[in-house]
Amino acid sequence: MTTPVAQYALQLGDDALILSQRLSEWCAHAPELEEDVALANLALDLLGQARTLLTYAGSLEGRGRSEDDLAFLRTEREFRNVLLVEQPNGDFAMTIARQLYFATYQYELYAALCESTDAELAGLAAKAVKEVAYHRDHAVQWTLRLGDGTEESRRRMQEGVDQLWPYTAELFEADAVALELAGSGAAVDPRTLRPAWEASVAEVIEAATLTMPSGDWQPRGGRAGKHTEAFGLLLGEMQALHRQFPGAAW
Repeated sequence: MTTPVAQYALQLGDDALILSQRLSEWCAHAPELEEDVALANLALDLLGQARTLLTYAGSLEGRGRSEDDLAFLRTEREFRNVLLVEQPNGDFAMTIARQLYFATYQYELYAALCESTDAELAGLAAKAVKEVAYHRDHAVQWTLRLGDGTEESRRRMQEGVDQLWPYTAELFEADAVALELAGSGAAVDPRTLRPAWEASVAEVIEAATLTMPSGDWQPRGGRAGKHTEAFGLLLGEMQALHRQFPGAAW
C-alpha cells in the first residue's frame, strides 16, 4: 500500500514535472534569446526537483517503479499535479503570470518544508527553496516590466493574472494526505501558506500597476487525477518516445 509520504512526494513531483514540460515548450520560441536560456534553466531546475521527488515516491511505495516509470508509464488519471501547472503557455505574459503564482507558492512551501521531520523532504526543500527564489524573482521582474510597460504589454499581463487566478485556489486545498502528514510535522498544511503567498503576489501586482484579480470560480480536481483536456495532449507528447521505444538505452 502506498504510504502518505509517497503520495505527498508524488504530488509535489508531478507539479514540478508538468510545469517543467510546459516551460520546455518555450525553447526556440521565447521573445528573446536570453529568455530561451532562462526558461530552459527554470525547466531544468523543476525537472531536478521532480526526479528527486518521484524517485523517493517510487522507493517508498515498494512496487519497484523508477522515476522514469512514474513519469512515462502512468495514465492521465494517475497524475496528481494541480491544474495550474498544466495550463497551456498562452502568450509570454500568460506564462509569466503562471510563474508568478506558482513560484511564489513553491517558495513558501519549500521554506516551510525545510523544517520537515522527513529528512528526505527537508533536504530537497533546502536545495529547492534557493532555486525557486530565483524563479520567483524572474517572474516578478517580468510582471513589473510588462505591467508597467506599454498599453499592450499591460493588457496582456492583466489578462494573464486574471485568467489563471481561479486555478490558484487549488494550491491551498488540504487533502487527507497533507493533513495527516502536517500533523506529524512531515508536511505542510497548504492552507497556512496562503496569507503570505497572497500578500506577496498582491504587492507585485500593485507595483506593476495591475488590478488584483477576484472571482468565485475555483476549478479543482488535479490532486484527484481529474485533469483538463490540455493535459492529455501534454502527456501524449511527453511520453511518446518512451512508449514507442520501451526499454531503450542511450
